[in-house]
Order: sequence, then structure tokens, then C-alpha cells
Amino acid sequence: MIADCVCWVMYWVLDMTKMSLSLPEESLLQPTWDFIQHHHQTSIRSPLFPVFLSVSTYLLLVALYTTLDLLAPSCPKINQYRIHQERQVVWSNIWRTLCLTTYNHLVFIFPAAVAQWLWRPPIPLPQKAPTLTAFLVGILGCTVVFDFQYYLWHMLHHRIGWLYRTFHAVHHEYNEPFSLVTQYLSGWELFSVGFWTTLNPLLLQCHCLTTWAFMVFNVWVSTEDHCGYAFPWAMHNLVPFGLWGGVLKHDTHHQKPGTNFAPFFSHWDWLGGTACLPSLTMLNNNKKNKGT
Repeated sequence: MIADCVCWVMYWVLDMTKMSLSLPEESLLQPTWDFIQHHHQTSIRSPLFPVFLSVSTYLLLVALYTTLDLLAPSCPKINQYRIHQERQVVWSNIWRTLCLTTYNHLVFIFPAAVAQWLWRPPIPLPQKAPTLTAFLVGILGCTVVFDFQYYLWHMLHHRIGWLYRTFHAVHHEYNEPFSLVTQYLSGWELFSVGFWTTLNPLLLQCHCLTTWAFMVFNVWVSTEDHCGYAFPWAMHNLVPFGLWGGVLKHDTHHQKPGTNFAPFFSHWDWLGGTACLPSLTMLNNNKKNKGT
């Protein structure tokens, strides 16, 4: 049954990513695309640009959330949104996770970026921007495919002891994650995530503008899943019917590692019998904060 669902989702995604708006004929994104090409063509054609975009987005988000972590103990208005209000993020946690993040960027990401810069030709830029429908559906399609890929990868790395001990255990050293835990990973896991993020837009034949937007979106929601805050504007509060897992369910995964393997949506955990609802305390705090 799961295999049939996977095939159906893949066919749906491939068809939907080729959709376009019939009215207006010219894309609503065309003026923005023309401006970017006219003023920044050399930069965005560089093979280094996607790497720079992803890394800078991640560092910006981590800096924001880490600032909130440091302010939270003395600022009740911030601390009320923390999932674990009794456990604060301390400098020793920040330095430890930051050291591994820096190591991964220097040892894995930087050499890969240099290799792309040396051997990959400049990215060809289409003159036409994607239609708004193709842009949004492309991001959704890449997210759906990535969600399935990571669900299987994640579940296998929990079910097979050697994979867990060798590659994934480091990520679970923190039961109550904060933003820097997002990339507190082994090099293998960092490579896997980067590979799918890069490959999926190619498989779905997305416009490069759609590809870059998906990369930013992926970094954003991944960091939000680990941030430790249940803000009213968090994705799980914006997507209806419990379809999005979000920070509460991923925090539950760190508490109960045999559950909630999907990174974004909830449907694969429902179908696979690995879903676990957040605790009543988390849900009650989220309802209270959502109403503020």
C-alpha cells in the first residue's frame, strides 16, 4: 500500500510541477526575475551561489534563534514560547554544537563548494521566469519528495543499530533541541540532506528560481523544527488538519526516538505507524501561545 502511495505521489508531483497559469500569460514573477538577471547575473550563475544561499540562510536563522535563547532566561515574553521553559540553552551547549557545525562546513561543505566552482560550468539562466503556480507547486513537490526520502533514510538509521551508532547518534545527544542542533550531524547525514535538496529540483525539472526558493524554505523549516520554540506563526500552526509535523512533533522525536521520523509532513508517520502526538503540556502551551 505504501509503495502504491509513493508512486501516486511521484506521478502527481511530476504532473503538477509542469502546470502554469493561463491568466495572466506573463508570469507575475517576471519583473523580479528580470531585475535579478540584470543586476546580479554573474553572481547567480556561479556554482557557488546555491551553497552561499543555503549557508547564509542557515547562519542568519541560527543567529536569530541563538539570540532568543540567550535573552529567554531574563525575558518572560520570549521564554513563554519555549517548549522546555525549565531548561535553558547555555553557552557550553552553544559552543559544542557550533564547533561541530564549523567543522562540517570547513571539512565537507567548503571543499565541495570549491570543487563545484572549479569544475562545474556557470549555471545557464532561462529568460522566462516560472509562473506563480509552477513556482509554488515546484516548492511543494520538492518538499513532498524530500519528506519521503528523509522519512525512509531516518527510519532506517534508527532501526539498524550500526547505522544509528555510526552516523545518526550524534544528532540525538540533545533530547531538547535548539537551533544549532539542526546541523549537529555526522558528515554522512549532512551530505545526504544536501544531495536530496540539490537533486530533487533537477528530477522535477524546476526553474532555478524555484530551486533556490526551495533551498531557502528547506533550511528555514529544518531550523524551525529544531529551534525549541512554538511560536504562533510556526508551520504546524499555519498548516491545517495536523498535516504538518513541525517543531512539537520533532521535539517529541528527540524525546522518543522511535517515533515521528518524517521531517515535515505527518502522513508518512501516520501510514507507517510511527506517529506520536506531543505531550499534553506541549499541546496546551501551544494552544495558549497561539491565542496570544
